[in-house]
Amino acid sequence: MRRSILVLTAFLAALFLASPATAAPAQGRISADPVDWTPHILDGQVWAMALVGRTVVVGGDFAQVASADRRTRFDRDYLMAFSLDTGAVQAFRPDVDGPVRTLAAGPDGSVLVGGFFQHVNGVAMRGLVRLDVATGRVSPGFRASVDGDVRAVVVHGGQAYVGGWFSHVDGVARKALARVDARTGAVDTVFDARLDAPELGRTKVEDVAVSPAGDRLVVIGALTRALGAPRAQLVMLDISRPRVALADWRTNAYNPRCRKQFDTYMRAVDFAPDGRYFVVVTTGRMTAPNLLCDTAARFESSPGVHRPTWVNHTGGDSLYAVAVTGSAVYVGGHQRWLDNPYGDESAGSGAVSRPGISAIDPVTGKATAWNPTRTRGEGLRAFVVCPQGLLVGSDTDQLGHEYHGRIGLFPAVH
Repeated sequence: MRRSILVLTAFLAALFLASPATAAPAQGRISADPVDWTPHILDGQVWAMALVGRTVVVGGDFAQVASADRRTRFDRDYLMAFSLDTGAVQAFRPDVDGPVRTLAAGPDGSVLVGGFFQHVNGVAMRGLVRLDVATGRVSPGFRASVDGDVRAVVVHGGQAYVGGWFSHVDGVARKALARVDARTGAVDTVFDARLDAPELGRTKVEDVAVSPAGDRLVVIGALTRALGAPRAQLVMLDISRPRVALADWRTNAYNPRCRKQFDTYMRAVDFAPDGRYFVVVTTGRMTAPNLLCDTAARFESSPGVHRPTWVNHTGGDSLYAVAVTGSAVYVGGHQRWLDNPYGDESAGSGAVSRPGISAIDPVTGKATAWNPTRTRGEGLRAFVVCPQGLLVGSDTDQLGHEYHGRIGLFPAVH
C-alpha cells in the first residue's frame, strides 16, 4: 500500500509541474569554505543584511558582537556593520529600540532599515528609516513612518518598495505595500496595489522582489486580492508605468492552504539575474507533493497562467531565504534535506542531506553537490549575493564545520 501511495503522489507531482526552461547565464561558483575574517554576532538572530559600498550592514534581534578573533566585544543593539574587505567592526551604532527585519542599500551611502521599532536616535520614527552608514544618523529630510511593521524593502531607480503589516505610511492609506521616494520617504500617491485579504483577517506582505529590468514587482504574503482581482499569496505587478497594474501573469499554485494557523506560508522570493524566472520559498508544516508547503519553487516570468517549472521539497522543514545567482539557487532555513517529496519529517526515497543551507540547480530543480552545512537552529534568514561571494545571516554559530557567529561569507571561486 505504501509503495502504491508513493507512486501515485509522484504521478500527481509530475502533473503539477511544467517543463524546465533553459538556465540563466552562469554567475560563477561559490566555495563551501567560509572566509575566516568575518566578525561574530554572539546572541539573538540575524534577519537581514545589505551591502552599502564596501560595508556590510546587518540587522536583526541581537546585542553583542565580537571581532573575528573574538578578543574584542562590542555592544550593538539590533544593527551593526563591518568591512567587506577586512571584517573590521565599524563605528555604525544607531539607537534603534526594536528588532530590524529588512535592509536595503539607499542613495548616497545610506541604508533603508525596516522592522518593529518605534524610535531611532531618540526620535519617533516607526518601522522605517534611512540611515547614513558612515555616521549612524538619520538621513536629513527622510520621513516615512508606518502604523505597523515593515518586513521587506527593495530599492530600484530611486524608489523603495515597502512591504509589511500596516495600513498607513506617513498618514497616507496604503495596506501592506507602498512605494516611497528612497531619499525622502515621500509616499507615491499614484502607486496603490490595493492588496486585501478579507478571508484571512489581515493583509501582510512577507517579501518583495523587483525584476532586474525594473518593470515587474513580485509580492508575496497574506493576500487574496490585488487591484480587485483574486491573487492567492502571490501577485506580479506591472510597475513599468507610474500607475501600477496587474501584470499578465498569475498562478493558482499557492491557493491550497497548508495549515489553518498560517495566514501565509510564503517566506522569500528572488529574481534570476536575467529576470527570466524567480524562485519562492515557503514554510507550512505539511508534506504532500501537490502542495507547496516547505518548498522552493521556480516560476517563469513570461506572461500567462503558470505552474511551477520545478519544485524541491524539504520533507517538512521551513525555508526562509533564497538567493538566485544564475548558476545556482541558494536556499536557507532549518531544513535537513532537499529532493525529499516523499519525506514527512523524515528522509524519504531520494532525499539528500543539506542541513541549514543548500544550493539547487536552476534547470533541474535538484540539489547540487554544494553542501557546507550549518547548525540549523530556527533558521537562516538572510542572503546577499555580491562579487566577493555569498553573505549569510542566521541564528547559529556553526557554518561550514567552523565557528561563525551568526554571519559568514562564502567566497566566490574565480
